[in-house]
Amino acid sequence: MLRYDTQESVRLSNQWIGASTKAFWGQPAFALSPSPLPPLFAAWGEVTERVWSRIAATPDWGIENVVSRGNDHVVSTRIEQDRPFCKLVHFTADRKLPSPRRVLLVAPMSGHYATLARNTVTSLLPNCDVYVTDWKNARDVPVSAGSFDVEDYTEYLVGFMRYLGPDLHVIAVCQPAPLALAATAILASTHGRPVPRTLTLIGGPVDPDANPTEVTDFGNRFTMGQLESGMIQTVGFAFSGVGRQVYPGAVQLASFLSMNWETHVEAFARQIKRVAKNEDEEHDRHNRFYDEYLAVMDMTAEFYLSTVQRVFRDREIARNVFSVRETMVDIGQISETAIMTVEGGRDDISAPGQCRAALDLVPRLPASMTESVLEPDAGHYGIFTGRAWRERIRPRVLEFIDRHNR
Repeated sequence: MLRYDTQESVRLSNQWIGASTKAFWGQPAFALSPSPLPPLFAAWGEVTERVWSRIAATPDWGIENVVSRGNDHVVSTRIEQDRPFCKLVHFTADRKLPSPRRVLLVAPMSGHYATLARNTVTSLLPNCDVYVTDWKNARDVPVSAGSFDVEDYTEYLVGFMRYLGPDLHVIAVCQPAPLALAATAILASTHGRPVPRTLTLIGGPVDPDANPTEVTDFGNRFTMGQLESGMIQTVGFAFSGVGRQVYPGAVQLASFLSMNWETHVEAFARQIKRVAKNEDEEHDRHNRFYDEYLAVMDMTAEFYLSTVQRVFRDREIARNVFSVRETMVDIGQISETAIMTVEGGRDDISAPGQCRAALDLVPRLPASMTESVLEPDAGHYGIFTGRAWRERIRPRVLEFIDRHNR
């Protein structure tokens, strides 16, 4: 707990330093000075305070309305299920006729909140009723709720799919792609099951070895003991999950930032100059991106370690030897769910080939029920939340859904 509490103390101290710097150098008296330094110092304080406060923030979905064919539709939100580690959130746009498409968007549990897929949800709402797996921050889940690993995650997905019933279309973004594939296989092999009509896998590591990246090969560079001792911490006394073993979101954020450190430093330097010149806005491009990017959540230690061991190191999904509660999951049983894979040519997290490997695991599916999409110029985030998604991938996903929505 000491390490976790120390980390939180450092975060609070840096947030306080930023706020104090902003308050001191932002005093009206400094406006009389011809020096450019006071506004720069105040701007540094404002940006610093925002950065360190966002790391501990839980973002809101903030989806109040969507526009479709020139009409503004109010969006209603309700929690369909509230389970210890996840809420199933239902978004629907107020329209005259019910949507013919019901989509379960499986958001990643990979250090960021499900709100990272906010633009994905917004872009789907004009055409679909959308259900989202809104995973909870492990630091806020009491130890009494028990453990949560890849098998629990898979069972959650199976439960959500059963709850939502037939005529469902599943879209899994990044990390959950292999486990969504396994959950679909469990339903396919269970009598009386409602299997999804379609399963769209976007940029997920179904076979990490198909085209390894620095991220997907990370677990192979360290022993499991090294990962456990270096990455796992115990939640401190300030949170409801006190005593729970977690992989802190802040630790993962540091890893992500280090991959493109110079780019992030330049972005914040430019933002400080804009703030000093009063050229910034509360919801400008920089703040919109980093408010979401910096908001991180903890994962349970058992989920992180079992993901590294079973999905990445042992490649249980890729080799079709994954099991849940000692029962083998045969992905080859999938025969009624059409599957589409989506990859980005510039994806440096889950490179092309890793996701498409899913199609090699379903020999019972005819070619007419499978599709593979590769966007050559799209990066990882672009294939589910950027321009490539909005303009090219989303229309193909909707067309794929409609083709098999009967």
